[in-house]
Amino acid sequence: MLIRPERPEDIGQIDNLTAAAFAPMPFSDGSEPAIIRALRRDGMLTLSLVAAADDRILGHAAFSPVTVGEVSQRWYGLGPIAVAPGHQRQGIGTALMTTGLQHLRTIGALGCALIGDPAYYSRHGFISEGHLHYPGVPDTVVQHMTFSGPRPRGTLIYTPAFAAKD
Repeated sequence: MLIRPERPEDIGQIDNLTAAAFAPMPFSDGSEPAIIRALRRDGMLTLSLVAAADDRILGHAAFSPVTVGEVSQRWYGLGPIAVAPGHQRQGIGTALMTTGLQHLRTIGALGCALIGDPAYYSRHGFISEGHLHYPGVPDTVVQHMTFSGPRPRGTLIYTPAFAAKD
């Protein structure tokens, strides 16, 4: 398996994989492929990584700018991140996340935030201290990893692409 930046020919597979991975999730409204397309269209897809094996995309992770509290530069959000059904729980998501976080560090990011399952993401160094909020979700699922500077406080704001539905 190779972790690499997405290529134009990967886009269809990324859409299909993301839709299939999120379809059984009760928290998903099915908008994840549209979010990735909107991030790409708006030039906000800072990093789009795929896990590829034999020209087949097995996983994808998107990283885009976010605002955390009063800080609107050099913070990034992880998500959507997806692994193909049948290939989950094999370390693919971890490899995508680790590679992406390392890249963010090399470009001088202050940190990365996400909304997700604390039981999973805490194993990778994300924390929730109750100081970072996102409307409509419990603070426990709003998590961050600080690379430098103070820990974030306030509201997590994603780009407008996260309102995409088509």
